[in-house]
Amino acid sequence: MALLSRLIPSARGLLVFEAAARTGSFTAAAAEFNVSQPSISRSVAELETALGAKLFERRARGLELTADGSELYAVVGDAAGRIAETVQAIQRRQNTARPIVTLSMSSSFVAHWLLPRLGEFNAAFPQVDIRFDLIPGVLRGVPDNVDLATRIIADDDPNYHRWPFAPEVVFPVCSPAYLKARGKLDHRGDGAGHVFLWLTDHAAHQWAGKWGNVAHRSTSKGVWHEFTDYSVILQAALNGEGIALGWLSVVSSTLLKGTLVPASDLVIRTGQHHSLIAPRSRPLNPVVAEVALWLRAQIARELDALADQFALQIDLTALRKGAHGNRSGGFAMPKGR
Repeated sequence: MALLSRLIPSARGLLVFEAAARTGSFTAAAAEFNVSQPSISRSVAELETALGAKLFERRARGLELTADGSELYAVVGDAAGRIAETVQAIQRRQNTARPIVTLSMSSSFVAHWLLPRLGEFNAAFPQVDIRFDLIPGVLRGVPDNVDLATRIIADDDPNYHRWPFAPEVVFPVCSPAYLKARGKLDHRGDGAGHVFLWLTDHAAHQWAGKWGNVAHRSTSKGVWHEFTDYSVILQAALNGEGIALGWLSVVSSTLLKGTLVPASDLVIRTGQHHSLIAPRSRPLNPVVAEVALWLRAQIARELDALADQFALQIDLTALRKGAHGNRSGGFAMPKGR
């Protein structure tokens, strides 16, 4: 790729061009740079000469980008915005005595797993502030401004530092009161007498093969309530309002406390793992690595406790050794509950 310095006379010309394109006025751009309007006009003219293309048409209502100008602005405008955001982020970090760690996680995980541990976190990291970037539904891409995220990614993904966190194990959960009042869920039945709390992003047919007849909403005689926020679903389940899908990494604490219990003997092991990940696009902050290791230690202890209390077999090798594999581990539901 050719060096930018060899293609254009000055990087400042691109910034001047961006300001003129954004404001639609050489005069407004001049005010931003605190220079005269002719100075802006000359900078743009130099850039046009270097490119061999006209970037603006002067109209009665102001400047109008040419086709070439629009193509260049699409790139330069985006880059300038991202540079400004990065500079501001750096300045914010330099202007505070306390490091800020931005976490991208599901709202359900934060509300039902992390928040109850916030006091312990503060004790472990008294000089660290957290900024939460919460996601109400299915976890997808990782924003550029995030330091640490929970995601399921490929083992060989080169874009992230990775710490194994928890196997993806899913099963239906409900409150003890709901289970006592309505009984266990029969996956061969039609769901009559039960209320299902469902995330809109999770199509029922995705689970039909494992859930059996009860997942066919067209023939189900149960009541189905849909939500766009999984955190609200779990709160409704805690309140005794119905049965929800429970991800082990989110409901582990409520299982140990007994505020949620398995609604049936069904367990879905996907063969995937949740990981804590940090982008490799910038240097890894040692504090971020320490936070990741702290979170991993917390979930490892909890999964150990679940194994003891519920007679589960969960493969914690990846968590203990720091090696990330595809194994989800065996998982058997507790007896007599």
